Amino acid sequence: MFGEDAADAAPDDTVLEVDGVDSGYGEVQVLDDLSLTLARDEIACLVGPNGAGKSTVLKTVFGMLTPWTGSVRFDGRDIGGMAPEDIVREGVGYVPQTDNVFGSLSIAENLRMGGVARDDDLGPVIDGLYDRFPILEEKREAKASTLSGGQRQVLAFARALVMEPDVLLIDEPSAGLAPNTADEVFADVQAVNDLGTAILMVEQNAKKGLAISDYGYVLDQGTVAYEDEADGLLDNPEVSRLYLGG
Repeated sequence: MFGEDAADAAPDDTVLEVDGVDSGYGEVQVLDDLSLTLARDEIACLVGPNGAGKSTVLKTVFGMLTPWTGSVRFDGRDIGGMAPEDIVREGVGYVPQTDNVFGSLSIAENLRMGGVARDDDLGPVIDGLYDRFPILEEKREAKASTLSGGQRQVLAFARALVMEPDVLLIDEPSAGLAPNTADEVFADVQAVNDLGTAILMVEQNAKKGLAISDYGYVLDQGTVAYEDEADGLLDNPEVSRLYLGG
């Protein structure tokens, strides 16, 4: 969980591994022999054109879709096809692109909802999140529907962090946000990572997403077309020409 002792880490430092996965919706295949890994302290960013399968990767890891073939392993344990609520208990959180907060509930109530799978006192962890994200404490009794887009995204992050996950899956954190607000959200993504949580993120703004990441994957037609350290992808002229708009 947060601040895990490095001595407890797996020898190869891999916390999440997707290996040879085919997946999709009904009879429609989206992912084709897709493989990727996430290191324990890493931010990895999935970029690529619309329809490439980026969000499908997150849904497959989180148990919303069952892999047709291949495996999804968290800390060496096979979680492929487990129910999302069980995957949360394992230590994987998920922030979807839309419908990621309960608008009719207050911020405080949203955070408590994020911890329904815990059987201990939520007070200390929620207080810690208020310390990290002061805007949430300032508005703790306000309904989530009254928040700005950036504030809603912060609440979505915080709600997922109530379970103190080792891995957080984030889908399009900057979607629909003004550039300045998106920059603030990216800073919050980095802050979440600094808490000791590895992040696998899908991001529409490929350049900005890769700029805050350690490693990157370019998806195309459901498979990994390119992978490298994030700086390497940003500096790759072929990747830039085909996928980064420059």
